[in-house]
Amino acid sequence: MRYSEDLIEEIRMKNDIVEVISGYVKLQKKGSSYFGLCPFHNEKSPSFSVSPGKQMYYCFGCGAGGNVFTFIMEYENFSFVEAVKYLAERAGVNLPQMEYSKEAKEQADLKTTLMEINKEAAKFFFYQLRGQEGTAAREYLMNRELTDDTIKKFGLGYSDKYSNSLYKYIKGKGYSDELLNISGLFNVDEKRGMYDKFWNRVIFPIMDVNNRVIGFGGRVMGDAKPKYLNSPETKIFDKSRNLYGLNLARTSRKKNLIICEGYMDVIAMHQAGFTNAVASLGTALTTQQAALMKRYTDEVLIIYDSDDAGVKAAQRAIPILKAANLSTKVVNLRPYKDPDEFIKNLGAEEFESRLEHAQNSFLYQIEAMQRQFDMSDPQGKTDFHNAVAEKLLEFPEEIERNNYMEAVSREYHIVYEDLRKLVNRKAMKGLPGENYQKPKSGINSRKEKETGMEKSQKLMLTWLANYPGVFPVVKDYISPEDFTVPLYHEVALLLYEQYEKEGQVNPAKLLNRFTDGESQTKVNALFHAELHLESEAQRDQAVTDTVFRMKKNRLDTSLAQLDPTDIVGLQQILAGKKELEQLERNNQLLHISFN
Repeated sequence: MRYSEDLIEEIRMKNDIVEVISGYVKLQKKGSSYFGLCPFHNEKSPSFSVSPGKQMYYCFGCGAGGNVFTFIMEYENFSFVEAVKYLAERAGVNLPQMEYSKEAKEQADLKTTLMEINKEAAKFFFYQLRGQEGTAAREYLMNRELTDDTIKKFGLGYSDKYSNSLYKYIKGKGYSDELLNISGLFNVDEKRGMYDKFWNRVIFPIMDVNNRVIGFGGRVMGDAKPKYLNSPETKIFDKSRNLYGLNLARTSRKKNLIICEGYMDVIAMHQAGFTNAVASLGTALTTQQAALMKRYTDEVLIIYDSDDAGVKAAQRAIPILKAANLSTKVVNLRPYKDPDEFIKNLGAEEFESRLEHAQNSFLYQIEAMQRQFDMSDPQGKTDFHNAVAEKLLEFPEEIERNNYMEAVSREYHIVYEDLRKLVNRKAMKGLPGENYQKPKSGINSRKEKETGMEKSQKLMLTWLANYPGVFPVVKDYISPEDFTVPLYHEVALLLYEQYEKEGQVNPAKLLNRFTDGESQTKVNALFHAELHLESEAQRDQAVTDTVFRMKKNRLDTSLAQLDPTDIVGLQQILAGKKELEQLERNNQLLHISFN
């Protein structure tokens, strides 16, 4: 739902940015601003600044910044609408109710009811663990060395040996059998009727990122099969789109996420201080789960079991994570099988060391590949080299591919030049990279270099947004049409509109108009760029030069796009060029007040 600009601005103004951020970061006043440790990257010296005057924040270390909506979006990983709702509730602002169709309302009500049933079930299981019937389950958890705080943190519970205890409890809350049947908590057959799906199991509630119980996992007490049992897919639980522990890991503020295999691995790591651990829910890693992780991090460490099944699972996960643009490394746990076992035997400090020395995922794949060949046999060695050459063609960028060729040649004692020739021969035959294109140069084309004109337009917007004295002088020479970069043109239109209506510019208010994270980041960077010029004369000269460059670029662009038959347009452009040349010849400076 889209809210009006006036309502969004009301919510922003009623949520003082210093008060909001103080709930997350310890701030100390220095001059007219407040400073603290940045919550978006690890630092020891405070470089995170909050300005009550501008109602904006900025980190001089990592460049994070924006208004109060931006902060909540970044810290809580909310969408813009979610941030608006959160801050509206905080400030006591009533939002207009979204209108649903009859069908949509029924579906929304159904999901709400299923959430309520799951919450009641979680409370029931939690209570059962603490009763007489939960003795064996408590002993199991104690033997796994879990503390009471950890058990509470993850809401662990127990389903007793009787197969209708939960059914009686939930039914007593007034829910119909029709609802219970689609909740995923019960089985139904003709002989027994409706009965509990989970019984005689330690229960692991599964929560979404907003800490709502959406399903359960259960570990059997004894030798019954299956050892682990998960909730089936329901209206509120899709195992391919959720991750166990993400509700906690998303606020860990670590630089990466750790993906592992099971509930106990996640819990053991969190208890040992590694609060960025998550696990897939009894399935192989999915593209949806990778996309979900991308919302919270740019790097993932894979910690799967060190047995053959774990190695295969890691190899399947690597391309999925890479496809989501996640940097990926693999952690070696040998001689132990899983994180829980490793931490119990070698401790958290050694585990931290293993994380820091995680292996590059491509080199991990090469290492796993080598074990498939007989390296003592000349033919096996040749086959391995051919397989490596084909694998290297997965890198379309020449520089990246060369770096990996150097690493592989060092690690596996292959002459670099021989490997390079082999890779090139494979490339000419079209093997195996489906999207392989021979680069025209060694330049990484994924990031285009910013042009001088783009820098000029960016700098001009910085001046217009931050220095009140710039606007009344510059607006006589520069208009929004002189900003040819689409995003900068949009910002310029808003700044000029704001100045004309209000007689001033308000960057925090303007930022409300940009609701997606990428645009907010780019626009916010305009508002916090610094101009390192000492004297007033230097500043005047810099502004003047920028105006001249932008006007010349605009006139040249207009001339290039002009219809040859447009004589009036040509005359206007030539007049503009003549005026600009006159200003340049006179070296006329624009005298600006930067106060």
